[in-house]
Amino acid sequence: MHSTTLPSLRIVVAFIALRALNKLPGCTCQYVSFCFAKFLAYSNYAKVRARHLTSLNVWGGISNIQNSKRVYQPGKALTGNVKPNRHEASKMNYRTIGTVALIIGMLVTVSPAFGQTNTDELPAFTTEGFDAWLADFKKDAASKGISQSTLDVAFANTQPIPKVIEYDRSQPEFKLTFEQYLQRVVPQSRISEGRRKYAENRAIIDAAAKKYGVPGHYLTAFWGIETGFGRHTGGYSVVDSLATLAFEGRRAEYFRTELINALKIIDAGHIAPEKMEGSWAGAMGQAQFMPSTFLNYARDGNEDGKIDLWGAKEDVFASAANYLSTVGWKADERWGRKVSIPSDLDKSVTGREIRKPISEWQKLGVRMPDGSSLPAADMEASIVIVNDGAGPAYMVYNNFHTIMHWNRSTYFAIAVGTLADAIAAR
Repeated sequence: MHSTTLPSLRIVVAFIALRALNKLPGCTCQYVSFCFAKFLAYSNYAKVRARHLTSLNVWGGISNIQNSKRVYQPGKALTGNVKPNRHEASKMNYRTIGTVALIIGMLVTVSPAFGQTNTDELPAFTTEGFDAWLADFKKDAASKGISQSTLDVAFANTQPIPKVIEYDRSQPEFKLTFEQYLQRVVPQSRISEGRRKYAENRAIIDAAAKKYGVPGHYLTAFWGIETGFGRHTGGYSVVDSLATLAFEGRRAEYFRTELINALKIIDAGHIAPEKMEGSWAGAMGQAQFMPSTFLNYARDGNEDGKIDLWGAKEDVFASAANYLSTVGWKADERWGRKVSIPSDLDKSVTGREIRKPISEWQKLGVRMPDGSSLPAADMEASIVIVNDGAGPAYMVYNNFHTIMHWNRSTYFAIAVGTLADAIAAR
């Protein structure tokens, strides 16, 4: 968690600045307010940060990069398009402007929030003590049943990776609107490639779909969004990355457990240590499973006695389908759909936690985007409104919630459903 609350001194200074702004002519005040707001928006204080690894549940990939740009509120988008009237601007009180500029300078000087994040307050990462830590870890791993041969091979050249800690501590200082996110994640090029990849791998994908009850166009969509249809699986040693994160200590217990699990996978003969590559956070192969997810849900799709999420597509799709099926996928339902909501709809009844029969949403005025009635299906649904409630709105079903077991991002879940629909040409 990262605090974005200004200490009391900064609040007082900010209050003085705003009082000073009140002395300016109307349009000038708007303009200076806009500039001040824009300055704040591009400072570290205003930027709402989205961790590269928001949730380490199944995937090591990105969760939820959303929302803002252009008057400033923390976590909200800047709005408006303020331009000063030149005649009024020529009459502005330059002394007051100078005062405001001085106060802004004071804010920058006294407020670490404008220049750094809380991650900067963490002690600098050091590799000192890693060898001793690793020796102790090996003893613990051996006591948990990991063979000595696996320990010897897996840690033969292990060194901590400072870049992994840099990624773990970094905070992407931008946000995307839902439309920007969707355009990046589900561009037409990915839709076209998704249709082509599904056709090329149809026998393999449909075999997993039939066995586990997850339609092939959804499996293809997950594959495309997570790893670019298998191209981008990460180039980090999973063992070294997890050892680095466990040694660093902030989430030591979690990563220590994942490292033990990675060693179990190696010990079982599924993959050689030098070939066990993944994201900097330890997510592996074309399915990007964390080691614990691998052990619980990965399946041997080609029945060769090993589970290879790096090179065997049969294993990749069988594992992904098994995960989704296990956590609640319903084969006879779709994920959701875009809808139109009435302007007077009580927003307190929206959100993925609130589920109502489709017929009840129909009575509340929810319609298809073209104004026609909702499907007459005996299903429960939630209304999810993106862009902090500004829209668009989606009516989502059980499978949407299942997708969010995979990645807890609303944007991600909608993107998967949108790409799946496009691949199936719905």
